[in-house]
Amino acid sequence: MDQLTTIKNLIHEGCVDKAIETLSIYLSDKNSPSHDEAYYLLGNAFRKQGNWQQALNNYQLAIDINPESPAADARKMVIDILNFYNKDMYNQ
Repeated sequence: MDQLTTIKNLIHEGCVDKAIETLSIYLSDKNSPSHDEAYYLLGNAFRKQGNWQQALNNYQLAIDINPESPAADARKMVIDILNFYNKDMYNQ
């Protein structure tokens, strides 16, 4: 099984911390293929944690490597969610 597929399964199963740790190791190896997909998955992991800024940062890194990455749609989705979310409405 491909390492990124294993990481994708970790995220899906809720083992987000383990996925982030594994992705960090994967990305530190300059010989690893598919860095754009790895940054996309890292963005997904941070999004699942609710760490919106890190999710956006990693999606952008994926887009910088490959503008056709699914990270472009994911980044737009996160921005739309954050623009919709209005904390002041919950404090009334």
